Amino acid sequence: MSDCPTTFTFKTEPEGNGPRVIELFAGCGGMALGFKEAGFLTVLANDWDKTACDSLRANITDRVLNCAIEEIKSFPKADVVAGGPPCQGFSSIGKRMPSDPRNQLWRHYFRCVEQVRPKIFVLENVPPLLKSAEFVEMKRLAEQSGYKIEGRVLNTANYGVPQTRKRAIVIGSRIGEPCFPTPTHVDPLKRNLFNQHLPRCRTVRDAIGHLPLDPTGINWHIGRNPTPLAVARYRCIPEGGNRLSLPPQLTPACWKRTKGFKNLFGRLWWDRPSVTIRTRFYDSLGNCNIHPVAHRPITHLEASLLQSFPEDFKFCGSKIKVGIQIGNAVPPVFAMAIAHHVAEMIGVQTRRPAEGKTELSDRETKLFR
Repeated sequence: MSDCPTTFTFKTEPEGNGPRVIELFAGCGGMALGFKEAGFLTVLANDWDKTACDSLRANITDRVLNCAIEEIKSFPKADVVAGGPPCQGFSSIGKRMPSDPRNQLWRHYFRCVEQVRPKIFVLENVPPLLKSAEFVEMKRLAEQSGYKIEGRVLNTANYGVPQTRKRAIVIGSRIGEPCFPTPTHVDPLKRNLFNQHLPRCRTVRDAIGHLPLDPTGINWHIGRNPTPLAVARYRCIPEGGNRLSLPPQLTPACWKRTKGFKNLFGRLWWDRPSVTIRTRFYDSLGNCNIHPVAHRPITHLEASLLQSFPEDFKFCGSKIKVGIQIGNAVPPVFAMAIAHHVAEMIGVQTRRPAEGKTELSDRETKLFR
């Protein structure tokens, strides 16, 4: 049951000062948390999933509408509109069906942009979006409305997230040329004259090395009960290995027929960023992410930390629902880098750490861990 009114009807203004942001397709609030940590006020967050909205209310704001975006007829004033329309229709995992109705939900995002007229809008999606017919239409609509628009593929590991996750970021601006945040971290193997001052990318060990190897059952550090066969498979996978490391007698028939998805049943490296965390990171027969040294999939807490959520983030819902929230989220630390940059574009000062600083403040440490 939707709780969405036909018009925007919140009776009170958000508390505090700061630029205002609308979060569409907000999920559990990864993008919203990044903007909040940078000093933005969320004047509206929207998602159709009830448990995701419960997480938004528990961590970000009570100004949440739980409904399909089509049901929202009017939006509040805001300096920025941000969000990530569903990506399944564009994703490289699957059939990339041009007729997928989810490909058209971005039109409601642009309906909000046209109505609110923010100074900046930020849209996040999978890289194939930038080569789609929909992106051509997005550019046409944005330019028709007076926005300059550009899209780039950014790697979250270059912005302090302990995970290699490439995402398309589209920025539209009606106050100047759109531009993108400068990387804050660097792969040590790619250091050069121009980035040698940057700290190295954060690793799996940085993010989850402090947690007990045996799941405690506390705060989503929850284990599963693997079968002896599953454990035997885990033991065959070396650090950085995957399903191709299994001997024939332990390889399921369906995996023998699968040529792609090399990260399937993959064990993470301790001292590298994680591979992309997906929604079924815990599923032994799905896109499982195996702990670097323990013979088990990563837990929900470990996955959330690899997504750069703070350890005290309150996820709401079942194990499956929370897994979906974690895997679909924009990493908050990545979103914070974008938010700081957007604030500079609109001429607002935010809580950005000093340039070149490598040590984390207490506040930043909480967000990183």
